[in-house]
Amino acid sequence: MSYMLLIVEPQGQRADRSLEDGQALYQRMVDYSRKLDSHGVLQGVNSLKSDAVRLNKRAGKASVVDGPFAEAKEFVGGYFLLDCPTIGEARAWAEQCPAAEWATIEIREVGPCYT
Repeated sequence: MSYMLLIVEPQGQRADRSLEDGQALYQRMVDYSRKLDSHGVLQGVNSLKSDAVRLNKRAGKASVVDGPFAEAKEFVGGYFLLDCPTIGEARAWAEQCPAAEWATIEIREVGPCYT
C-alpha cells in the first residue's frame, strides 16, 4: 500500500528561522529520507514552497488566485510517499520524521478517488 505523509506547516515559520537553523533542519530531513530509502519504503519525496496558485473551473470558466493566501494558517510544506503494508507502519515512520517537531504529519492512504 502507498501512504503519503503530508508535512503541514504553520504559515510563516520558515521566515522566522535563521539560515543556519533552516539548513540544519533540512539536513535532518535529508537524513530521514535516506533512512526511509535504505529500508526500501521511500517512493518519493519533495519539499514544497509556500507560494501557490489556486485554480478552479466552474461553468467552463477558469478562476486563478495567486498566493500567498492570507486566510491560510498552514500550508503543505512537503511530502514523503511510502510503500508500507499497513497504516500502522506508515504511522511508525511518521513518528520518526523530524518535521513532527515543528509541523503536523498527515498520513493518507493513496487510492482512487471513487472509493
